[in-house]
Amino acid sequence: MDYKTNVMRILDKNKIPYNHYTYADTNAISGVEVASVLHQDPEKVFKTLVTIGKSKNFFVFMVPVALELDLKKAAHTVGEKSVEMIKMKDLLSVTGYVHGGCSPIGMKKTFTTVIHKSAVNFDTIIFSAGKIGYQVEISPENLSKVIKYSIADIVKD
Repeated sequence: MDYKTNVMRILDKNKIPYNHYTYADTNAISGVEVASVLHQDPEKVFKTLVTIGKSKNFFVFMVPVALELDLKKAAHTVGEKSVEMIKMKDLLSVTGYVHGGCSPIGMKKTFTTVIHKSAVNFDTIIFSAGKIGYQVEISPENLSKVIKYSIADIVKD
């Protein structure tokens, strides 16, 4: 592949092994569709969600594509009274990424990041490589070398 996203460059710079996938030539839009066209278990493919807390701080949550973020659990996990999804129009200015291409790696600033506890069930997880149509797959252990995160139960039951 001759196309490298910023996320891939950061992983390369840190000598972190990863696999990459592209679905740019498909009509996949939702995370579940992306998992399907990549022939991957949707429980192993994560979406990156950005929220804003009552404190006006931003928080990043990663959950399996078929599951939904529980805003109450998420807020509790980061010690906020409440969190809500940031407005799509604010995503680029806050993170440097567009909707559908948001990655926890390489955001403009470092935000508190929480990954759903199911990630530890997999040797590797797959998430956006920072551009629509591109995904990277790395181990949670290697991910911790480029971003700081915690693990928690943050999805709706």
